[in-house]
Amino acid sequence: MKKPGQVALVPFPQVDLTPGKPRPVLLLARVLGPYEDWLVCMFSTKLHQAASGFDEVIDTDASDFERSGLKVSSVIRVARLAVVSEDMLVGRIGEIGEERLRRIQRTLAGWILGAA
Repeated sequence: MKKPGQVALVPFPQVDLTPGKPRPVLLLARVLGPYEDWLVCMFSTKLHQAASGFDEVIDTDASDFERSGLKVSSVIRVARLAVVSEDMLVGRIGEIGEERLRRIQRTLAGWILGAA
């Protein structure tokens, strides 16, 4: 069963909506309604692109790194969002810690409300 905080693989779409290669994504929330869609954000290994105070860097020494299923230090790109069908999620590779998930959710809500 899918739940917020899980890390899955999905062919994350490019900005121009062309299909991308399978990339890890963070499940943020199931979209309301009769569909099995999820709001997700992407991970990147380009740590230098992390927006300070906004994106989340998950280093190999982080307490939740091992259970995340990631192979290298990565940045959770909080503003790189997509809604994807559950059918596009290619399995679960891991999950992040509850504290990190809540921090990301607060950051995202603050950004949407204009507080970030």
